[in-house]
Amino acid sequence: MLQAKTPLITRHDYQEMPEGPPYFQVIEGKLLMSPSPNTFHQDIAGNVYAILHSYLTRHPIGSAHIAPLDVYLSEINIFQPDVIFVSSARRSILTEHGIEGAPDLIVEILSPGTARYDKGSKRKIYAQTGVKELWIVDPELKSIQVYQLSRNAETPAVTHSTDAVFKSPLLPGLRIKTAGIFKSSLRK
Repeated sequence: MLQAKTPLITRHDYQEMPEGPPYFQVIEGKLLMSPSPNTFHQDIAGNVYAILHSYLTRHPIGSAHIAPLDVYLSEINIFQPDVIFVSSARRSILTEHGIEGAPDLIVEILSPGTARYDKGSKRKIYAQTGVKELWIVDPELKSIQVYQLSRNAETPAVTHSTDAVFKSPLLPGLRIKTAGIFKSSLRK
């Protein structure tokens, strides 16, 4: 017996949807609702954005953005990463509809509903579409996995724990204290 295939959701279908909430992403043509993040998740996103924004104010080499903002990577892959960095050299991908192409740096903060996508298919799609660096932040373990991506190969992640300081080749001179990323309004 033949089963009918579920049609793929495309960019056109996505753009016809009403604005959120709820917010959705399209991953390999499948529509995925993104539940509202919890308070700690939002604190982390705000902390990462604040670090990037402060750095970029002093070193104007690009712009930082925070979710919800659509990133159109292909006709069937439209994501809403938690934090995004676009270098000045790639400024042309910024549009009134969102980001049209691969940002330089993506930060994904794991949550129960999206972790398997963030660590799996989304990570692969980021590499295939030209994202240079991906940070996967784990609020439970208080760790950050940093991936240097390329279309041909992926360097194994470097994991930074709460007492680490790390750097990104995309942000010269910035030393990121992991502990600062995990500060929370819930945990004084």
